[in-house]
Amino acid sequence: MISIFLYAANAVLPIVLLIALGYFLRQRRFYDEKFLKTANKLGFRVALPMLLFFNVYEIDGISSINWSTVGYAVGAILVLFAVGLVAVMLFVREPKQKGVILQSAFRSNFAIIGIPLAQALGGDTTLAVVSVLSAFSIALFNVLAVISLTVFIKDGENEKPSVKSIAVKIIKNPLIIAICLGLLCLVARSFISGFTIKNQLPFLYSAISTVAKMASPLMLIVLGGQFSFEAISSLKKQIAFGTLLRIVIAPVIGVGCAILFTKAGLFSFGSDDYAAFVALFGSPIAVSSAVMAAEMHNDEQLAGQLVVWTSIGSVLTVFVGVVILKSLNLL
Repeated sequence: MISIFLYAANAVLPIVLLIALGYFLRQRRFYDEKFLKTANKLGFRVALPMLLFFNVYEIDGISSINWSTVGYAVGAILVLFAVGLVAVMLFVREPKQKGVILQSAFRSNFAIIGIPLAQALGGDTTLAVVSVLSAFSIALFNVLAVISLTVFIKDGENEKPSVKSIAVKIIKNPLIIAICLGLLCLVARSFISGFTIKNQLPFLYSAISTVAKMASPLMLIVLGGQFSFEAISSLKKQIAFGTLLRIVIAPVIGVGCAILFTKAGLFSFGSDDYAAFVALFGSPIAVSSAVMAAEMHNDEQLAGQLVVWTSIGSVLTVFVGVVILKSLNLL
């Protein structure tokens, strides 16, 4: 049991330490607000798209996709979005905070924390499952995030944004474009025998890989630079609500329904699937959620706080979840 707790801590604490480094550097006046805004744009428009493209491109191939696992994951994410939508409409008053908290209900840090966590729980066979899931779940995360961060905010002179304006923002979102390009390359690879970017264009593959590796540390350090302890007192209710949605309600619904559906004979999930679901639904909120909140004029202060506190809290909740699944012989 101690080893499980230590693994959960080791998976999450590097994120907390990089955020702390960013905060420390800001306090030492190593950089200013202008630098942080520029770095945010670099991450959102260049580094994170490269990371998502790389993750999708690394999938073995279309034939490796388990459609029942993907279908369940997509369905569960949509259910969590619906639950979060109802929750924020009932309990959150400030429009710029509604979309930020709504993201907590469905959007996890699957790419940075979830994938290595699932691999640690289930090994290489689980890694194959989560690699496939990442292509679909992260694409859906970003589509729903654009909707979440748009639908409650006034669109120019209009009280509510139009369907057309939301669709345009989805199409123009750099993260969604990167995922679509990754899927396009994945499909093309299955038709062009023997051709891969890694083998035929190694210089391009190396460049993309290098920028992709930069994305996570850059975003975490920038997030730390934007973090404010003073904001906690004024946002404590919103932080608690968003954190509860992300690290308690989401995994209970996402993993719990998978168990119930398997017992009912609707699905046949194995240990690899459960390890993937723990990572997908139990990970803290994605770092890019704070970046997108800033870019789309939502409450970036709250978004940054949620990244920090869901990351810290997930050490305990992931541990508890893994212990429960192991006691049920599901992992």
